[in-house]
Amino acid sequence: MPPAAKPTILQIAVPTPLYGTFDYLPPRGCDPAALQAGVRLRVPFGRGQATGILLAVSEESRVESRRLRPASQLLDTQPVIAADLLALGHWAAHYYHHPIGDVFSTLLPTLLRQGKNPGDGNETHWRLTETGRTADAAQLQRAPRQAALLHWLRQQSHGSAGAEQIARQGDTARTALRALMAKGWVEQYDAPPLFNRADHAPTTQTLALNDTQTAAVNRVCASLDQFASFVLEGVTGSGKTEVYLEIIDRVAAAGEQALVLVPEIGLTPQLLARFAARLAHPMVVLHSALTDRQRLQAWAAAAAGEAKVIIGTRSAVFTPLPKAGLIIIDEEHDLSLKQQDGFRYHARDVAVWRAHQLGVPIVLGSATPSLETLYNVERGRYQSLRLPERAGEARPPRIRTLDVRHKKLNGALSEPLLKTLAEHLARGHQVLLFLNRRGYAPTLLCHDCGWVAHCRRCDAHLIYHQAQRRLRCHHCGGEQKAEVYCPACSSEELRPLGHGTERVEEVLRAHFPDYSIARIDRDSTRRKGSLQQLLAEALRGEHAILIGTQMLAKGHHLPKVTLAAILDADQGLFSVDFRASETLAQLIVQVAGRAGRAEHAGEVVIQTHHPDHPLLHTLITQGYARFAEAALAERREACLPPYSHMALLRAEATAAELPQRFLTEAAALANQIQHRGVELLGPVPAPMERRAGRYRAQLLLQTEARADLHRLLDAWLPQLAALPLARKVRWSIDVDPMDLS
Repeated sequence: MPPAAKPTILQIAVPTPLYGTFDYLPPRGCDPAALQAGVRLRVPFGRGQATGILLAVSEESRVESRRLRPASQLLDTQPVIAADLLALGHWAAHYYHHPIGDVFSTLLPTLLRQGKNPGDGNETHWRLTETGRTADAAQLQRAPRQAALLHWLRQQSHGSAGAEQIARQGDTARTALRALMAKGWVEQYDAPPLFNRADHAPTTQTLALNDTQTAAVNRVCASLDQFASFVLEGVTGSGKTEVYLEIIDRVAAAGEQALVLVPEIGLTPQLLARFAARLAHPMVVLHSALTDRQRLQAWAAAAAGEAKVIIGTRSAVFTPLPKAGLIIIDEEHDLSLKQQDGFRYHARDVAVWRAHQLGVPIVLGSATPSLETLYNVERGRYQSLRLPERAGEARPPRIRTLDVRHKKLNGALSEPLLKTLAEHLARGHQVLLFLNRRGYAPTLLCHDCGWVAHCRRCDAHLIYHQAQRRLRCHHCGGEQKAEVYCPACSSEELRPLGHGTERVEEVLRAHFPDYSIARIDRDSTRRKGSLQQLLAEALRGEHAILIGTQMLAKGHHLPKVTLAAILDADQGLFSVDFRASETLAQLIVQVAGRAGRAEHAGEVVIQTHHPDHPLLHTLITQGYARFAEAALAERREACLPPYSHMALLRAEATAAELPQRFLTEAAALANQIQHRGVELLGPVPAPMERRAGRYRAQLLLQTEARADLHRLLDAWLPQLAALPLARKVRWSIDVDPMDLS
């Protein structure tokens, strides 16, 4: 009697907070040859159905055979996750110690996670057949509309066009199209839409690169067929984008793909416009403002290799690149590249690993590289490329501090600063004022009894927004109508305390009534497209005064701005976060970079109560490079990252005592495991202990050897779920945390 055939066991990653894969039998009647790693299957999970990713096929299961259930349906004939992305997903799940099903779910657009077909993102297109390309148009003398459409199609990229493009050719275009199809000159097909197939015809004009830009381009292009990490460190206005464009053009011209990551969606439109005007290659964008269908369309174009340039925010690092040639991270220092909840990956670090895996160069660009990146340059892991001077005729701005001690402030504006503003405006220039605090005032105070408006769910003040007469919490999103009378003493003496962008705008309108003012922050840009509209108006010079938060300071090209003012530099000078000084220095340089980018000299004014602070003194007199050198020396002495490695175990619950108790149990469990070289710090309450109605605590792990940290996490995390309090708290691990709050 022949031995019984061994079963086929499918190891499937299901999006769930549970670690590990789940075993299933193949769907009934399924061809085993179709079961390739990277395909999606619909599987029974709990009381419902889930879409999972097949990671492996084996003959043995960790589950008793009688408990195994068959998958419900095979959704793909070919893998939707290619082999390189499968490897990336496995690495990311292991490095960040995150549930593997959740990691692989992140790799796919929402519609694919829901089980939709990859082709659902395609659009109907029409293209010339070989016959249509060579047909004699003289045959259409009696059909002028067909002749016109044929001539127009021959002028399009690849001789193809989509429905919207054809519709714009007139009411009779559809009839002419059907006639050309009947002749066999045009055929219909489905294709993922590409950004610049129409309406974005690139210009042939390119800016001449200077010697340092040319040298940077040549260094990168010499490594286009191999992995190499480059740090493009250029002062603001030095022409980093032109370097990107030249390298990308060469990569795409060779038929390969370039992935460009930017930290925030606000940077995408202006960058995209520059790319579209310069590059003659199909391009797509990926960011959170797209609809689910638009994201699938862009993903499909990249996965098919049709999109040669992919521009996206953080999650675009997982975009399929079957013809990978180059990865670029713009503003690589920006904290927005780190995911702060759920799957807490850092897009920059994932991109470096992926470039190594794909064997392509990666360029990390910034005027203010992170200390981690500079550490890697120091160690010889990354190659340094410098652009020390502003491109063209632009000169570096003059930076000075303005001591506001003993000076009267009018809505965060000192009299000397108001005078400087008036001088620049009188010359017909633009001015930019930066305050990283939106709203009218940080809180509402009763002048009679001292009552302060607190959030009921967070350990934080409510922010007063005068335009809507609302009090809002910028941590949990809660809001309420502003009080007219004090809830504690019924007094009418309720006063806004402190300054936000709304209040600064009010003061500026009173002082400069004849000048147009634009406020750019999260409140003024809630409506879709409003940020792009305000930035476009600023670029055209329609607003003389620009006031805003970080979304205004980052990366935007505003050539008419000659004065940039930081209204309150003191927020980042004294902080418990060891990264605060680095973040402040980067922010100052970024804001300063908005001034004097064209032919007019720029000026930067930093209002502070601490003009002699060492950080400000070093940054202003010796520049960011010297500041970074001193900051790295301090980190080395204190054994802080990048000279050590961290992981943060967070816990939160509605009951105040539960997070600390859980973390105490977790620390005891870690102590039972041999954790040589790993120091446990805590548990302690989070800096903001209560947020959104939940109490929070954390336990910090720190070591000089990364391998020791991961060895402990490998043994420790699987056991945490079995702790008695694990089901009563919400807990998570953050490897390489960037925010300790």
